[in-house]
Amino acid sequence: MQGHEQTAYDRGVTVFSPDGRLYQVEYAREAVERGAPAVGVAYDGGVVLAANGRRRSPLQDPDSVEKLHAVDDRIGIATAGHVADARRLVDRARVRAQEERLRYGEPTTVEALAKALADLVQETTQTGGSRPFGAALLVAGVDDRGPSLYQVDPSGTPSGWRATAVGGDGALVSHLERRYEDGLDEAAAAELAVDALREGTEADSTPTDLDVTRIDAAGYRVYDEDERRGLL
Repeated sequence: MQGHEQTAYDRGVTVFSPDGRLYQVEYAREAVERGAPAVGVAYDGGVVLAANGRRRSPLQDPDSVEKLHAVDDRIGIATAGHVADARRLVDRARVRAQEERLRYGEPTTVEALAKALADLVQETTQTGGSRPFGAALLVAGVDDRGPSLYQVDPSGTPSGWRATAVGGDGALVSHLERRYEDGLDEAAAAELAVDALREGTEADSTPTDLDVTRIDAAGYRVYDEDERRGLL
């Protein structure tokens, strides 16, 4: 009987179970945990994003595996989970950033963009005929408030962080909690982000699989292969 009741609640994304759970949202979180991880670390002056975009086959073009995305001049997004869902959210973020520029004549803030994406994600948890996004985002950048790093999870909850990770298991966040210190510079933040990725990855990373970018007042910059090799 208990199994039949759970199945009934599984079928409705908008229906709470008796213990207050939305099973479809929990399944979406599970999809994120099964995805390749991404890490964000804020430092004095900017934010470093790193992701493990491991290819499914050596025949696959590494440039076609995107985990880090430029949204605006000083805002980037790292994704984990269902790739198609993540791409949809990144496209919406880019449109929102351009709308803000056209409407107000100035770039959007990281917090405002993260909350706008969270609103979109949350709508799927209370709308019939849809399912939650099976992706989590790290929205990072620099605005008039300085460096900012926000996480948006499949429930539509935005939260600010100094360092965090999406995808993989809890080992990455635990590693960041042990190693993070205030006052990091860019080099130390990049090293910490890559170390956290290696902590949560069974196989050794290669410069081809690793993606690292830095967002600061100068803009969005992708680390080249030599820089990634140096970090590894």
